[in-house]
Amino acid sequence: MSSDRDHSATPDDLRAETLAVHPPRVEVTGSVPLGVPLHQGHVFTFESADALAESMHSGDSFLYSRMGNPTVRTLEDAVARLEGAAGALSFASGMGAINTLLLGLLSSGGHVIAQRCLYGGTYAMLTDLADRWGVEVSYVSGTDPEEVAAALRPTTRLLYLETIANPTTRVSDIPALAAVAREAGVPVAVDNTFASPLLCRPLSLGADLVVHSATKYIAGHADVLGGILAVADPELLRRLRHFAVELGASTDPFAAWLTLRGMQTLSLRMERQCASAAELAARLAEHPAVAAVRYPGLAGHPDRAIAERLLPNGAGGVVSLDLTGGREAGRAFVEAVRLASLSVSLGDVKTLVMHPASTSHRQLDAAALEAAGIGPGTVRLSVGIEHVEDLWTDLDQALSKAL
Repeated sequence: MSSDRDHSATPDDLRAETLAVHPPRVEVTGSVPLGVPLHQGHVFTFESADALAESMHSGDSFLYSRMGNPTVRTLEDAVARLEGAAGALSFASGMGAINTLLLGLLSSGGHVIAQRCLYGGTYAMLTDLADRWGVEVSYVSGTDPEEVAAALRPTTRLLYLETIANPTTRVSDIPALAAVAREAGVPVAVDNTFASPLLCRPLSLGADLVVHSATKYIAGHADVLGGILAVADPELLRRLRHFAVELGASTDPFAAWLTLRGMQTLSLRMERQCASAAELAARLAEHPAVAAVRYPGLAGHPDRAIAERLLPNGAGGVVSLDLTGGREAGRAFVEAVRLASLSVSLGDVKTLVMHPASTSHRQLDAAALEAAGIGPGTVRLSVGIEHVEDLWTDLDQALSKAL
């Protein structure tokens, strides 16, 4: 569209105060930046009032970064391509993505079927929705299709699963459960944080929505918060995008840029972390201070057969272990590590340990913890990319203090 605006003013016509506010723009011609450009500005300008009005109506142009930003859109498109989605929405945190999903799909009187062992923040949000909105929640194991079929109601609006459960490492039988939900017309959402798109693509297994805490494996370097919601259906994506804009949990462009930078090494990191986690899980299973090890790649894991089908490229980088000494042993272990760090996060290049009952799942009472499969001595180990022998030396010496 042509414009009648006069752009003839030159630096010679302007005073220093004005020049300081209006620096010259450098246009890139004849080459393309190798890295993704960072569009840090939150607001965009237009040549005409009609162009601005059209952008506000159609959303085709970038207008205001809460509604869309070129760097943020690049991240959304990149993850959508990895997940095989129609599109994706980026958020300021993983909980921003989860809350957009739940609040965007549920209303008062609705019913949710959810996997029994969930991330503590998700469980807390479902509990809050039940208390304040009257949303009913039925919890299932995540492996039995008949259990899901029995839980279905006319008011069921969502089936919510985790690819690899936090922190028990149970693996959902996504294809079997999604088939039951799809037949009933119920959308299926899967938290794929523990697996990342490199190990599992839930949309290809029958899910409708995939959520990530991009803070974890996708970004991978403990320097950014972020969440991603990938959606299979374009119309549902449009609805959720509109809701997300109004909710306002938008990604900062610099956070999106950092996430894109970290994502470039995702495949290399996941390969190393899966290999090291499998090796450490096998050794931990033989240690006298360890009562049980839960890792989907171990022969004794209850969902090993499901993991072999759904996670052929690796069983993830998280190992859950129960210490023989219970809560006190768990506390002693996480405080005795030297190379690993005591932290509530996971998926980082550095190895992290934590005690779920007192941290990520502190919202759960004793009965809920037991139902979720979390014991007083359960420790979650998120394996980094350090040399596996250095990690074992550290874990072994910490376990000796937990005996």
